[in-house]
Amino acid sequence: MDHRESALDRFHPLIGRWFLERMGAPTEIQSRVWPEIAAGRHVLATAPTGSGKTLAAFLWAVHQLATGAWSAGQTRVLYVSPLKALNNDIRRNLLAPLAELHAAFAKAGTPFPEIRVLTRSGDTPAEERRRMARRPPEILITTPESLNILLCSRAGRATLTGLATVILDEIHAVLGTKRGTYLMTAVERLVRLSGEFQRVALSATVKPLAKAAEFV
Repeated sequence: MDHRESALDRFHPLIGRWFLERMGAPTEIQSRVWPEIAAGRHVLATAPTGSGKTLAAFLWAVHQLATGAWSAGQTRVLYVSPLKALNNDIRRNLLAPLAELHAAFAKAGTPFPEIRVLTRSGDTPAEERRRMARRPPEILITTPESLNILLCSRAGRATLTGLATVILDEIHAVLGTKRGTYLMTAVERLVRLSGEFQRVALSATVKPLAKAAEFV
């Protein structure tokens, strides 16, 4: 077996089979990142666009939810990107695999939890925000600014007390900027709410690596 395919061994067999049938062999960045994420380490993954970084960051979280290692019913995964336009794409790109995995598990007679994915931004209607507060999604997608707004309200903070992992995308775009400061302070406030959680940062290009890793 190719060493990249063997990187899938740590996943639920149905998730591993789905990945091979749908995506083919893992990319280099995926095969290198998954052992680190599965071990609970903080990760900074840098690779060119189109190399599968985003799925690399999310798939272990899906495994944890699917196997019950993380209970559903509260926000377990927080994805933060400075690009608001990217967030809706990320949601769409997650919903399709989740639907396919749900079907694969159902066909095998294996339970698969409802894993909801929602976005939160300045454009989110008030009624949707209230529904989100009443029933937080398992995966929440937002921006640094919207995250800070969430942290300023009691209802917002209540949705962020059970985080297991925080995915920080496009990290190079905020390093050394005011938005980076927003992000850094928000993450520190999240630690006070949830306790320590895993941080997975993604970037297409970032230099110097050591400084970016220290930021994460």
